[in-house]
Amino acid sequence: MHSRIHTFQLFNPWLWRVVGALMLYLAGALLVAVGVSLYYGDGMQFALLFSAAVVLMAGLFLRNMVGWRRRKAAGVGGEGLFDFQLSLSGIEGVESYWLTVCVWTVLPVVGALPYLFTGVSTSVTDAVFESVSGFTTTGSTTFARPECLPVSMLVYRAMTQWVGGLGLLLLAVALLRRVGMGAGSLYEAEFSGTQQRRLHPRLARSVRRMWMAYGLMTVLMAVVLWVQGVGVVDAVCTACSTVSTGGFMTHGVGSELAAGSSGVMATLTLFMLLSGMNVAVLYRVLTLRWRGLWREGELRMYVLLYVLAVAVCTAALVVAGNGWEESVRYGVFHIAATMSTCGFYTPAPQRWPVVVGVLTFALLVTGAMSGSTGGGMKLRRVMIIMKYIANYFTRMLHPNVVFRVKVNGQVVENDYINKVFAFVFLYIVFIVAGGFVLTLCGCSIPDAVCLAAANVSNLGPSPLINELGGSLDYALLPDVAKWVLALLMIAGRVELFALVAVLSPSYYRKLRIKN
Repeated sequence: MHSRIHTFQLFNPWLWRVVGALMLYLAGALLVAVGVSLYYGDGMQFALLFSAAVVLMAGLFLRNMVGWRRRKAAGVGGEGLFDFQLSLSGIEGVESYWLTVCVWTVLPVVGALPYLFTGVSTSVTDAVFESVSGFTTTGSTTFARPECLPVSMLVYRAMTQWVGGLGLLLLAVALLRRVGMGAGSLYEAEFSGTQQRRLHPRLARSVRRMWMAYGLMTVLMAVVLWVQGVGVVDAVCTACSTVSTGGFMTHGVGSELAAGSSGVMATLTLFMLLSGMNVAVLYRVLTLRWRGLWREGELRMYVLLYVLAVAVCTAALVVAGNGWEESVRYGVFHIAATMSTCGFYTPAPQRWPVVVGVLTFALLVTGAMSGSTGGGMKLRRVMIIMKYIANYFTRMLHPNVVFRVKVNGQVVENDYINKVFAFVFLYIVFIVAGGFVLTLCGCSIPDAVCLAAANVSNLGPSPLINELGGSLDYALLPDVAKWVLALLMIAGRVELFALVAVLSPSYYRKLRIKN
């Protein structure tokens, strides 16, 4: 028996048509960078225009030419050359994993072209590393002094983070002409394992509301920073990096943030915390529908964990011999940057206690709220594991008592709990395996583990231990280490399951059975 529409394999034309459509939007982003280059006169306009032309031609070829004969034979057509909308109704859950991996691999690689064509990066490895870091909102960079980059490239870097943070697959869902099971599979793949709630019963409208919420927050933050005296480019780029929890900075070694006023630091802290929230919660906050908001268990845990972590960090810094004002200022900002996995950093206090490094590592692994732009394992998963373990010990004392894990008053099914434990196991495996390869590249064991954990959590350069973080120059790492870190970034962004699924033989056996 044949598949209902198409067998979703690597060379399936529908897969590459989605990739092609997204490349058209990447070309549009490059045209914005061209306009910025012309306005500021940084001399990059021709290189960026050439990059846009290459990406545009490749996108048009994939979008309109791949599979054209098959669509014509099937009587499917009537689409204009620049008609970006798609119709994918034959994608099922497991098949969406392949699309997820292809989108999050091909787009960042294509996005590396502007770095090479403009000459800001002469290494293919460095260009791909920078692009992957941008789209996956990790924030690791090979540019020790980003303030030396052309203005247009700073804007382009920020745009890759903003689009990547909001979700490339969610953009594909917004483009779908007929939103059915195929779009639902892409939506679930983007929020793998987090049981993300929709903002509207109609999926396309739900995605558009998500983009509107993040867009509104980006504009609001940029305006607030500009009013406080931050330059227009710095304000826009910092807003894009904050809302996407990306972490690309427009100045190196924390100089921009360190020189910022208390108002700027407070603005960054507030918007980092907001960006680490579930998009459904964030939408209610932005639309002033706060009634009953505190009943959200994950939100309560997020706020209480932040307050507790700030108290521990501040106390540890004070005990180590740092001043109260410096300790509070650093603790409030650093914990927000770590929990949201934004990864902004300021120069660390002179005396750095080990407990702060341990706390930072624990928070980056835990990550932000589920359904947010942040990375990490996600707070919801951690809550489920904690409640399951608590119930297990209670059953040891009272074997006849039946307990069920509940989140927000709703019972969590055992299948989902098993999926959470599987995810945590995979998460640890990726950290250990990545750390092992990095040790072979010359990194010490602590540095290797911290680097692997930070990049698979999409945190990036936030300081983990006293010697790591703001003082780390990724450009000095060997190429093999950069490719490993890039793979970890992608694995963390696609939530691990998609990457493992397409490498599993059982995945392909299921596709053969469908045919």
